[in-house]
Amino acid sequence: MQLNPYLSFNGQCEEAFKFYERVLGGKIVFSMPYKDAPGDTPPGWGEKMMHVTLSLGDQVLQGSDPPGGYQKPQGFALALEIADPAEAERTFQQLAESGTVQMPIQETFWALRFGMVTDRFGIPWMVDCGKPQGGQ
Repeated sequence: MQLNPYLSFNGQCEEAFKFYERVLGGKIVFSMPYKDAPGDTPPGWGEKMMHVTLSLGDQVLQGSDPPGGYQKPQGFALALEIADPAEAERTFQQLAESGTVQMPIQETFWALRFGMVTDRFGIPWMVDCGKPQGGQ
């Protein structure tokens, strides 16, 4: 079994996934705007994304612009575990560009770096760089 986060956007899916591709170092491996899908395209939705998949190593992040079905994300966060503190800082700062920081990235009792941010697309993230075993 594989668990794949699937994100909904309010017409910004393509922009968001290009941003995530750059920030997270992934690769968009599939992208289909509504105009390329079989059947009728909702008016004004031809260029919006019916589905997109971003490959991140052996994991994927997926999303779309659901016509008439967008709801603001709540009750979850995407958690990134990053081994290198400098890379955790870089990733957090880029996700925070035009976003909202809930907890600045910093050292905590459990992590070399930990921070919480909602990016400019409304997606909440937790960036964690854990301490080596033994809790130095």
